[in-house]
Amino acid sequence: MLAVKITIAGLLIFMIFNLYKAMRVMLKGESQEPMSKFIGRRVLASVVIVLLMLIAIATGIITPNPRPY
Repeated sequence: MLAVKITIAGLLIFMIFNLYKAMRVMLKGESQEPMSKFIGRRVLASVVIVLLMLIAIATGIITPNPRPY
């Protein structure tokens, strides 16, 4: 359970880092790497997070909050 949470937190940090790198490329204008590379990595990390959460909920590793209020 702790490993899943650490993995999700690491992927969220990875997403923020790639968003920052894409912003730098966008503001700089000229770069060796295209901005779409970093945005694509961010989208891939989002997909991995959603799939990881769905698998963890389906297997019972984590349980969703039954009543959010």
